[in-house]
Amino acid sequence: MDQQTPTATFAALPAVRNYTADELKAAVLAKLTYSVGKNSVAASPRDWFLAVAFATRDIVVERWIASTNAVYGDGRKRVYYLSLEFLIGRLLYDAIANLGIVEPMTAALSQLGLDLAHLRKLESDAALGNGGLGRLAACFMDSMATLSIAASGYGIRYDNGLFRQIIRNGWQQEIPEDWLTHGNPWEFERPEVNYAIGFGGWVEAVADGEESVRHVWHPDETVEAIGYDTPIVGWRGRHVNTLRLWSARAVDPLKLDAFNAGDYIGALSDTVRAEAISKVLYPSDATPAGQELRLRQEYFFASASLLDLVRRHVKQFGDIRTLPDHAAVQLNDTHPSIAVAELMRILVDLNRIDWEEAWEITKKVFSYTNHTLLPEALESWPVPLMERLLPRHMQIIYLINATHLDGARKSGLGDPILLSAVSLIDEQGGRRVRMGSLAFVGSHKINGVSALHTELMRQTVFRDLDLVCPGRIVNKTNGITFRRWLIECNPRLTKIVTAVAGERALEDPNALRELTRHADDAALQEQVALARRANKVDLARVIAETLNLRVDPDALFDVHVKRIHEYKRQLLNILETIARYNTIRANPTIDFAPRVKIFAGKAAASYTQAKLIIKLAIDVARVVNSDPTVRGLLKVVFLPNYNVSLAETIMPAVDLSEQISTAGMEASGTGNMKMALNGALTVGTLDGANVELKELVGDDNIFIFGLTAAEVEAARAIGIDSSGRIAASPILRGAVDEVAAGVFSPDDRSRYRSLVDTLTHHDYFMVCADFEAYWATQLRIDQAWRDKKRWRRSSILNTGNVGWFSSDRTIAEYASEIWNAPFRPLA
Repeated sequence: MDQQTPTATFAALPAVRNYTADELKAAVLAKLTYSVGKNSVAASPRDWFLAVAFATRDIVVERWIASTNAVYGDGRKRVYYLSLEFLIGRLLYDAIANLGIVEPMTAALSQLGLDLAHLRKLESDAALGNGGLGRLAACFMDSMATLSIAASGYGIRYDNGLFRQIIRNGWQQEIPEDWLTHGNPWEFERPEVNYAIGFGGWVEAVADGEESVRHVWHPDETVEAIGYDTPIVGWRGRHVNTLRLWSARAVDPLKLDAFNAGDYIGALSDTVRAEAISKVLYPSDATPAGQELRLRQEYFFASASLLDLVRRHVKQFGDIRTLPDHAAVQLNDTHPSIAVAELMRILVDLNRIDWEEAWEITKKVFSYTNHTLLPEALESWPVPLMERLLPRHMQIIYLINATHLDGARKSGLGDPILLSAVSLIDEQGGRRVRMGSLAFVGSHKINGVSALHTELMRQTVFRDLDLVCPGRIVNKTNGITFRRWLIECNPRLTKIVTAVAGERALEDPNALRELTRHADDAALQEQVALARRANKVDLARVIAETLNLRVDPDALFDVHVKRIHEYKRQLLNILETIARYNTIRANPTIDFAPRVKIFAGKAAASYTQAKLIIKLAIDVARVVNSDPTVRGLLKVVFLPNYNVSLAETIMPAVDLSEQISTAGMEASGTGNMKMALNGALTVGTLDGANVELKELVGDDNIFIFGLTAAEVEAARAIGIDSSGRIAASPILRGAVDEVAAGVFSPDDRSRYRSLVDTLTHHDYFMVCADFEAYWATQLRIDQAWRDKKRWRRSSILNTGNVGWFSSDRTIAEYASEIWNAPFRPLA
């Protein structure tokens, strides 16, 4: 990789000074008094948490202001990361660890009779994301700060964010996530940072000289976007960036005339409509009103973010035409793609830039990350909705499309079928705007997030656009921040790593390779095994507290935690669980390895099939866990409300990582990286980043099974009716028949009939096609687990070989090859 050498471009900030325990103790007491308004006698645990957070925040703010001043001083290029999700999790320990003050802060709190480990659990998880997409954005923000990239994240400050998942009678129920109930000590409201965001209305063509016309949009509704800033501190506090989240407010929060007339509800109607924009992440789009709200959210945050960054650029550099020299905007998935049309509006309508020049500026500024090949995730909006809600943007999209198609014809690509495929307007079955295509044509680079995913992008969803706009597709395999997913969540393993590889391993993920030289060391194997068992005891305690279920920490912890979706194939795992249960009962002499099957994840509120899969997992758990004939050889667990904090407890305790998506459908995955980093062995298909993971850890240290992406497509071409496959597999047939017969749902024998019908006759996700290979692989895993030396060796090799998956590496590649932004390597 051709990395820049930014040390010649900007100076490093001074290192964070060494704070003593006494200094931090005094700071915490001062914050308890003057910021929380309590004394030590009356303070509750939450008061103490706030005092520690405020004391830590003061140190962060000093670095934040210094970083901001440095960026303005040297004029380095800025990166703007637009994402509908930022799953940042709890920030207290993250900030303390990144500042390097864990030891003195722990000592300071000990003097006050407080425990940092306990206080950190009092913080709410920021409900700003759903899964991998949002967690990736959080890791990237950490890495951009760590590499001293001048970056800002832009998103929405959801009042409730993604729902809190509770389980009632085995069914997922969604309730609002109250993460802001007690306030957020990390954010700073910026009422002076506000922008008027328009919706609806009409467009007026105004003569602008003798031959030109300018367009003026007259919205009939305006919503205010108010900025809230959260500082994101990099490793060792070397740089601090800003996450700016937008909250929606009504311009006129109260219609006083209506209120005085007694119409109290009507007086607040504008406020309710405006604030709905920043109320909930991913409102259901199953209704026209839900679709409109989703589009309003996406335009709201994209417009506010662009207006903000353009204001900043013009203030510092004067000429908006130089925007590509000083700003790079990354669209994290398709959600912010309306930003392409919005920047054209800002350039052409508000700044009088000629269309052709504005289009060149736009393409140079934007780059787009695609995260999925699923058609529904590429988003498309009905043209009538766009014309009504964003009339000027629809005009701009029409003109972009006309220019785009003209360019294709001039390049000799005039075939009507091809032009229809690459058009930004889908004319089939109702006219819709293809937002993924808009992001593609409006960006200079489009990246996939794993080698396989990027190649499949070229072959499938963007095959035709790649012909029209060749050379734009590149790969940037995802990564994770080892600071969060090893150092912070697994201190036991971190201590072992630093003892073997030295303190350098905290700075340089490649230093983990030193572990591989000692993988056969019996003493090291024992240390790693003891650390993992202690982590498993911690997870077992959480399971007992949450579900009143005891599990054996010496059993194999087989973990499948991720968003619930048919392509992620939790159903395949459940069917294997049923088959295992049946086999244990039928063959009591077989020496199965004791297992704890652990599931966690949320289903989208309107995703009925995914919710049914959760219910089946819980029904199976109820039957298995209450059957004494299993003799402790199998337990099944579904942990509710999967979030970052729960993941931080799960990841260090995993023995077997389930990454079994239908090949060709998972873009990358990052859970696979987190678990492998913590020493888990992976069972998976050749999908997403599993391909790179296999190359890194070696065939002997991963369990690969199932159809490849090409074989999946070939199988689908033949047909997706799996009746024959089920009939040919007695083990699979037994499991499917039991589900269909209501063995696990005696209160409603027909509950899973539709699930079984889909599995039998419309097995698009190849569950039955891969079952026999999965079953055989799981039996092989039983044998491998019994060989403790081999398993422990493989565990160490997994940790030691996955340094390449650091998000620092990923971000350095973005900076060098897409953004052309200076950065300072960590190691």
